[in-house]
Amino acid sequence: MKLQRHAAILRMVRERRIESQDGLREALGGEGITVTQATLSRDIRELGLAKLVDPQGGSYYANPHEGSLRPDLTQILPTLLVSVDGTGPLIVVKTATGGAPAVAAALDQAGWKEIIGTLAGDDTLLIITKNPRVRLLVEARLAALTR
Repeated sequence: MKLQRHAAILRMVRERRIESQDGLREALGGEGITVTQATLSRDIRELGLAKLVDPQGGSYYANPHEGSLRPDLTQILPTLLVSVDGTGPLIVVKTATGGAPAVAAALDQAGWKEIIGTLAGDDTLLIITKNPRVRLLVEARLAALTR
């Protein structure tokens, strides 16, 4: 049942704009799939779905692992970034609620060679750079993209 539910969720976010968990739960219900809010939250996390902010307003779920839906840093940073702070080779990025996975996916896709890896929570992203000097360069690049 879980595999069928995951497949249905991925298909739905690919085919239409799903703006909330309630909307997704209703869409699943329309196909005869009943799910609790807790299970749906877990499914969204397991599938790695990101909640993207639409520049024209609102937000929606997308699968950042699918090519055409991969978030672009120049599109999402200005709307999602709240703050950037760093120490040593580490950068902590605060985002709007639910924005950290989208920013992490966009950074991973961008392939910045200065970044070793990213780790995203809900609204906080940890970026690991190669060294403290490189961290300052990454912070400057992030700042430039938000202008």
